Amino acid sequence: MRTFKFKRSLTLVAVSSLLSITVVSIPTAARAADPACTTANFVTTCLGATSDTAPYMLMTPANFNGTVYLYSHGYRPNVPVPAGIPGYGGYTVTNTPEPAPGGNAQIIGTLLAKGYAVMGSGFARQGWNADSAIKTNVELIGVFKKQYPKTTKVVAWGNSLGGFITQALADQYPDLISAAAPLCMASDLTPLMTMAGDALWGIKTFFDPTIKGGGYSAGTAGYAEAMGDLVKVFTAIGAMSAAIAANPAAPAWPATSKVPDALKAVPSRSALVLIALMSGVPMQSAHFDSTSAPAGIPASNALSFQLAINPALAALENLANAAALAVLATHDVEQQAGGAIFDNTATDYSARVSVERFIWSSALSGEAGVNALLGYLAAVPRVKGDPAAIAKMASLTAHTGEVEIPTILFTGTADPVTTPGNQQAVIDKYAEYSAEKWAAAKKAGERKRPANNQLVLWNFPPEKYTKFTATGSPDTTVAAATGTNHCNFTVSQYLAIADLLAYAAENGKKMSGGALYTKIRKAGNMTFDRGYEAPRLKYYGE
Repeated sequence: MRTFKFKRSLTLVAVSSLLSITVVSIPTAARAADPACTTANFVTTCLGATSDTAPYMLMTPANFNGTVYLYSHGYRPNVPVPAGIPGYGGYTVTNTPEPAPGGNAQIIGTLLAKGYAVMGSGFARQGWNADSAIKTNVELIGVFKKQYPKTTKVVAWGNSLGGFITQALADQYPDLISAAAPLCMASDLTPLMTMAGDALWGIKTFFDPTIKGGGYSAGTAGYAEAMGDLVKVFTAIGAMSAAIAANPAAPAWPATSKVPDALKAVPSRSALVLIALMSGVPMQSAHFDSTSAPAGIPASNALSFQLAINPALAALENLANAAALAVLATHDVEQQAGGAIFDNTATDYSARVSVERFIWSSALSGEAGVNALLGYLAAVPRVKGDPAAIAKMASLTAHTGEVEIPTILFTGTADPVTTPGNQQAVIDKYAEYSAEKWAAAKKAGERKRPANNQLVLWNFPPEKYTKFTATGSPDTTVAAATGTNHCNFTVSQYLAIADLLAYAAENGKKMSGGALYTKIRKAGNMTFDRGYEAPRLKYYGE
């Protein structure tokens, strides 16, 4: 039975002023003892390492006001990635700490100018590292307080995996932090890797059966298999992109595809849409809104582009964005779990898209097209995971939703990596916890509902944003639309979150009322909507 604590709710204060500062370079190896500190321009920078050898960075202004921001960075692959692979090509493993999102100098400078300190760890292990990162952050808080005994408040924030870590800190260590902002957060690992597995399996099944997609070998052999998969995935995606450009109405299937000739009567772009829908990848992407068409073309062509081609291009772009991380994370988590973590032997993909198949009927080539595609998926061999590895993965840190301190959630509704269902899962857990807490309060004779200390913000893409060149081709050279891509936030949005965190930490209340709306309106593309619910992760519907 749960024991409930009752706390006050949260409001807002507006702040201003900007200051840019250059962040000093940080060595990848640091001392395990006391930090080494230097002071310049009224800011003391300390470098060191926690007991697990994770390097950290502390930056504290001379007018330190007692509040420090603890930032947790997002997922970094735990293996190097060869040059030439989109997104991650040329990456080398690094444990450089980030004291703020992306190490952004403007964010750091603004916080320091207001008297706040910032800090962050590079963590001892890259990849999925939530369990060890939480311990590192707990120790790092102690390091900072020892260095600055007058510290009064610690606020935590982080992106992606760092958002997961931040939410877990709020779950597990409410006495150490005063407020938290998990941003574009990953949810629990099992549904996240189910989404990745479904997307990889779909690409493998429809476009290149030589993709391994999981069950990687141990050691260097498994690393080579994963890197080979990255090349094959992007080769297939590149072939699909070229085919759609050559003939949008009925693009050819890639040469690597082994689907039967009868299925090739269905345009290959419809398979892309089905993969996105069955795995839960959004149908709006960085450059494709799923509704626009080039100006000046015949009405029938425009309608076809809107209903069938634009959605396929959105699915293609999002799957390309998600595929690299899916391969890398699968290889990474399998190493930790000791075997294959994806199992779709009992997955009913027809049920997965029972609603979406009608919404996206034209993109799926109608009932005949979607039935043919789903029939093929039902007939091909499935993947059997390792029960022990799956259980080990499930035993890694998960969120309870039982958070007593103020938390601020923010994500894009078309994020293709940590889809909005990740944030919705945490919202749902907190709602369940709050309902239980209210029931317990009423039973104890309380008449006032306990405060809702969770503030949920969304970043919605515009209704229409696809751009076209003078020749009518989609223009993908423009910046990604707001609300799309992974953790695609502006400096103004980060600073708005920082302001809300500072006030929450000081007052222990949830933001509400006109001040809140003014703050998020000024930041731009931040929406507070109590009635909005993001699509749940597909895993939870089974």
